[in-house]
Amino acid sequence: MRTLILAAALAAAPFSAVAQTPPPPVVAEASAPVRAMAAGYKALMVCGALKNAESAGGERTLESVEANELVGIYPELEPLVRDMPVEIGDRTVSARWDEAMPPRTAVWSPGRGCSIMPVGWSGEPGAERVPEPPVAVPFFEEAEAADVLAGLDSPLTDAVERAMGGGYGEGAATTAIVVLQNGRLVGEWYSQGFGPDVPQRTWSVAKSLAGTIVGAAVQRGEVDVNAPAAIADWSRPGDPRQAITLDNLLRMASGLTSDTAGNRTDALYFGGVGVDEQAPTWPLIAAPGTRYRYANNDTLLAVLSIAGTFDDHPPAELFARLGMHDTWAETDWRGNYMLSSQVWSTARDLARFGQLYLDDGMVGGERILPEGWLAYVSRPSGPQPSGEQGYGATFWLFDKSEGIPADAISANGNRGQYVIIVPSRDIVIVRRGEDPAGRRFDHIAFTRDVLAALD
Repeated sequence: MRTLILAAALAAAPFSAVAQTPPPPVVAEASAPVRAMAAGYKALMVCGALKNAESAGGERTLESVEANELVGIYPELEPLVRDMPVEIGDRTVSARWDEAMPPRTAVWSPGRGCSIMPVGWSGEPGAERVPEPPVAVPFFEEAEAADVLAGLDSPLTDAVERAMGGGYGEGAATTAIVVLQNGRLVGEWYSQGFGPDVPQRTWSVAKSLAGTIVGAAVQRGEVDVNAPAAIADWSRPGDPRQAITLDNLLRMASGLTSDTAGNRTDALYFGGVGVDEQAPTWPLIAAPGTRYRYANNDTLLAVLSIAGTFDDHPPAELFARLGMHDTWAETDWRGNYMLSSQVWSTARDLARFGQLYLDDGMVGGERILPEGWLAYVSRPSGPQPSGEQGYGATFWLFDKSEGIPADAISANGNRGQYVIIVPSRDIVIVRRGEDPAGRRFDHIAFTRDVLAALD
């Protein structure tokens, strides 16, 4: 099958790192903490979108980010974010929020993307950390620029056009679709302003990336998923959280308190609080391994527990090995990897990630993940959610979905990010979106239609 790319014209205006003169600071009735959080959200999101795209060789504009990433966000933040002025520097993006306080600032570093600084920070970026040139094995046959076609008759056309037109969810905004079959790129589409070289925030797809990074550490003999999670704050004698294993964290079964569904961690994501400052502080509310509760903190803690491996094997090493050259795992300002949400990646890079599982964790004859790791992440051995998908270890399961092979798994993220892996069909489906809050993309129906089209 010929490669298909249905591509709208990319935004014409290239990104410029020239600082912009901001309008007067925002004055709003919202409380100072809410305004500070809104400014952190905007600074970090604009920084990630512009700087990571520039680093990947793509093009984004502030106008594009404001029309996509900053629309349909948390309702308490959106009215503030909409009007907050930003200043864009060579390595920083700042958002003003208070007349008496410094702006909220996100700082970009090579190989690590953007980090949001604490409220009140008014310093200068530290020295750039330039990563070594990556070495990678190509995963699939990529399309060349000359292969950009419009209106090509393909089995995927109906499903793609339906996704483009909101047919899988009214108001859902699809930005990219990539489909691999038998190790070949057989379908690709981008909306206006996006393209193969434009990274987007993965949101919780990063949790599955985190599980993969854990798997690589297991393969190297550095980590045991059945051992207690190595969290220094829990080491005091008598702390019941010492019973929480890394496996419990990967399966959202830690038993830790979650204040909201999903355990919103705004202070960590946008507030400038360090992971090691806040994530370990939650108390137990259930015995480890007995209760399913989807929580950002479980993934943050899983990553924190293997932080000792990152000096020699940072996430960028794995991404480079997979050919994911346009993927950045961001950290908090203290250097802790987030990996529960704060990753930026292209649709093609996420397809490479999915291909790793189709190849049973092997790359170029080298074993990256332990033998049987796909079976491990696909196994619903912990307590299960009540929704339309089951849960394994950082991956969602299609064990309840008629018309989709039972071995299919997916990495799901906020605003419509999906990486769907179907081992028995040797297919990877990537759907990227900027779906507003409350506008859900039906990825199960989309998966069913794509699989039927490729049957």
